[in-house]
Amino acid sequence: MAVDNFSRSVHTGLQICKRISYGKDKASMTAPKAPSMKKSSSSSTSSSLRQPENHLPTAPMVYAVIVDPSIVDNPDICSYQPYVYGHCDPPALVPLHMHGVTMEVDCCLDTAFVTVRGTWRLHCVASSASCDCKIAIPMGEQGSVLGIEVETPRRSYSTQFATAQSENDVTKTSNGYLMKGNTYMLKIFQVEGGSHIHVNVRWSQKLLYQNNEFCLSVPFTFPVHVVPVVKGYSMKEKVLLNVNSCTDKEIMCNVSTHPLKETRRQAGELGFSYEADVQKWSTQDFYFSFSVCEDDIFAGVLLQSPSLQDCDQRDMFCFYLFPGSNKNTKPWRKEVVFLVDISASMQDDPLERSKGAVIGCLSELNQQDSFNIIAFNGDIQLFSSSLELATNDAITNATKWMNTNLIAAGGTNLLIPLKQALEMVGKTGESIPFIFLITDGAVEDEKDICNMVKDHLMEGETDCPRICTFGIGSYCNHYFLQMLAHMGRGCYDAAYDVDSISERLPRMFNNALSPVLTNVTLDALQNLDSTELYPFRIPDLFGSPLVVSGRYHGNFPDIVTARGIRADLSTCVIDVKVRKAKGIPLDRVCARREIDTLTAHAWLYQNTQIEEKIANMSLQMGVPSEYTCMILVQSDKIKLALDSVQLEEKYSKLENRKMIYLRNISVGFGNLKATIDNLPPGIVDLEVNEPAGIMMQAASSCWGMFLDRCCCMCLIRSCSRMNDQCAIVLTQLCTALACFECLNCCCELCDCCSDFC
Repeated sequence: MAVDNFSRSVHTGLQICKRISYGKDKASMTAPKAPSMKKSSSSSTSSSLRQPENHLPTAPMVYAVIVDPSIVDNPDICSYQPYVYGHCDPPALVPLHMHGVTMEVDCCLDTAFVTVRGTWRLHCVASSASCDCKIAIPMGEQGSVLGIEVETPRRSYSTQFATAQSENDVTKTSNGYLMKGNTYMLKIFQVEGGSHIHVNVRWSQKLLYQNNEFCLSVPFTFPVHVVPVVKGYSMKEKVLLNVNSCTDKEIMCNVSTHPLKETRRQAGELGFSYEADVQKWSTQDFYFSFSVCEDDIFAGVLLQSPSLQDCDQRDMFCFYLFPGSNKNTKPWRKEVVFLVDISASMQDDPLERSKGAVIGCLSELNQQDSFNIIAFNGDIQLFSSSLELATNDAITNATKWMNTNLIAAGGTNLLIPLKQALEMVGKTGESIPFIFLITDGAVEDEKDICNMVKDHLMEGETDCPRICTFGIGSYCNHYFLQMLAHMGRGCYDAAYDVDSISERLPRMFNNALSPVLTNVTLDALQNLDSTELYPFRIPDLFGSPLVVSGRYHGNFPDIVTARGIRADLSTCVIDVKVRKAKGIPLDRVCARREIDTLTAHAWLYQNTQIEEKIANMSLQMGVPSEYTCMILVQSDKIKLALDSVQLEEKYSKLENRKMIYLRNISVGFGNLKATIDNLPPGIVDLEVNEPAGIMMQAASSCWGMFLDRCCCMCLIRSCSRMNDQCAIVLTQLCTALACFECLNCCCELCDCCSDFC
């Protein structure tokens, strides 16, 4: 619903801006027009509400939040505007004109750090008025906001992280939240019409690894509505890209969507730039792919000393292992068990998309592989009492069984099906066992499940199941799922919105079911003191690079040995060169991985010391965590005594610092109540401290029932022959309804009212 409301608000804002006059300063291009919307043929029910075009942000954007439409005007030339009654509820969102944008991307190993600096102008509000503005920051793969700075003529804003103890001095608000598509939304307050807004946003995201190449995709598609329509504004677009593979291998560039010019090339590093005066902003996301040229498996170790401010004074290391591009290796024989949640909350899209991904995965298995499917809610259903060979007939039967028996109903009980899956695999010793868990809920006995899995996996090594977990939505405990994957040397992924299941789940299947080396070890770790790994067990090398970081005391030798087992059960021995991480922000690259691993440990063992360590790391590195929050520091600027011609020069020094608490955007530790209530993924409950939202929901429901049965203008027409007394009462009623903008609502719902609106 939040996504639909956002698109509807932008649609309304674009409609309101049609009445702005730009006079003779208007550029040769015409002002962007919103798509015309056709009225629905239905006129009697609420289902006839017209659905707007999807106006979700596809690049960093700034919107004017319009509550009072009478303030909408050209700030440079006041034009005649008919008086506007009422207000916009919800507020309309007007995309602001952008006057310049610079994007800088630093790629290190498997992580990209993105910085976008842009200037927007509040072009749609009269110079005598002001309004709030909303900043939208869409991010790429596993994006995480690191910092935001905003400058307006009257105020400056910046974000920082704080601990829970610091929250006492911070104003509590509902500002700052994540919207569908991993888009972070932030509101700034009371910007004067005609002002320029300078925004600097920073976030980190992961590089995808597909077909032996790293792929970077950054949202950079700007709609036509943000192109200035007034003459005299230059439009500069700039992109800087730095690539550091952290290896000494040659890098090969494969694909780029923008015309990049190479500025630097050396072993393991590349630099590019692009700068141009443009007539329109970028109309496609920034995509860049590169590969590290090596056919065989190769590895490396990077070392870095801690900074003086580091809360952990042990030295840092990072071990990476690349699968190489040589595919002429014997494939592993696999035993695969799928655990699929079929509780009531998985109804419709979540379950259908999950089933589709499982069916697609079955078709990719080799005929010597074996599989089984266990569906669970309060009970369990098995496709077969034992593993079945992945023949065409077995896969066809499994597909029919899933379509017939996988019906969403009941609650969630994970312990029994997981225990049954563990007992089903790893008995032959001739194949690698996999357990894939797909769920959207939290369960009460998660710690007991972790202890059970830990005890089971300690019994063996080679035949231990590889546990891969996939979480859907925000109600499941993602740290519990990560802990299971760490214990099982598997992998973890999540789809926080249902639409991304079809992309992310098959990708996890393809990666996990392409094992290259298992039981990977690094011999130097045995001779070091106080060693701590993130994750605590080295995972297997699947179809994408393996990256493990850690802390230690002692001396790393110049050459260390890494070992792993191939599909033919032979041992692969790799001599690994150790080198200093010069020019590589190793602490920043590894921060997200270390914080997630430590958070899973703190949750499982209820360790307050680990929680404090995580909070200190979050503050030091500027990375979000479960034990810190993001706050917005607002500073007012002192107005100068002498008036200046330029609005930006009217204010100088800062004063009246105010700290505003932003809503926590971390994933949390699951929602047991939502799971018990079988709430579907993506449903967000109204906060108890938002009575206005509750009142609005109740009111809209009430008026919806009324409007389903009676249209105001139609009622007036049908009652046109009433006597005088009834006509007076009806007139008073309609006047009252007009105050609540019911007549405007009728225009949206009913075709016969459109002539009166």
